[in-house]
Amino acid sequence: MAVNPAPPLTPAAFQVLLALAAGEAHGYAVMRFVEQVTAGTVRLGPGTLYRTIGRLLAEDLVEEAEGGDPDAPHDARRRYYRLTPPGRRAAEAEAALLQRMVAAATQAGLLPTKERT
Repeated sequence: MAVNPAPPLTPAAFQVLLALAAGEAHGYAVMRFVEQVTAGTVRLGPGTLYRTIGRLLAEDLVEEAEGGDPDAPHDARRRYYRLTPPGRRAAEAEAALLQRMVAAATQAGLLPTKERT
């Protein structure tokens, strides 16, 4: 019996998982990462970010990390998050899906190929 793959992640969920793929981070760092990697075209507001983190916590794709960086100057209430193994697998699956979509967009002429650049 074949197991159905997990459904695609929402853009915000993938962005959060991608931000956490390199290591633990707090919410503001996740927001900054998304803004930087999208050259400012995507901005996760606090409401979207924390609703998304709440869903990812409930789905066991992220977990709250103990302590974070004790040497960093920060508010003691700041919470740090990290990927769980299922979260990493979900992010990898979504990245592979996006890679296939980019290949299809390139083949359809929506993105330049190396020969046409």
